[in-house]
Amino acid sequence: MDYLPIIIFIGVAGFIGAALMVAPFLVAVRNPDPEKLSTYECGFNPFDDARMKFDVRFYLVAILFIIFDLEVVFLFPWAVAFGELGLYAFWSMMIFLLVLTIGFAYEWRKGALEWD
Repeated sequence: MDYLPIIIFIGVAGFIGAALMVAPFLVAVRNPDPEKLSTYECGFNPFDDARMKFDVRFYLVAILFIIFDLEVVFLFPWAVAFGELGLYAFWSMMIFLLVLTIGFAYEWRKGALEWD
């Protein structure tokens, strides 16, 4: 009986997930035309092969996003437990943020965020 709420939660989540997977097939209008069947990329028609090489700046921005996204992931548990942590944890996080800020400033000065 202790696991009943968990079982109910999993059942409701499974039902909602299945319903959301099946619903488009039941209610979607099936009226394809050339405009709907065409490839759509970033607001304009594709002009080259799908396997073309991308500029390295796309990858660099993606890596920078992951780095700063991980920073936020580390900040959430720290902020939640901030009241119970001492000065050592506070200054450790400040050093972590300082290193990331220096890295961000370095990337900015090198022009890694420019799209020219």
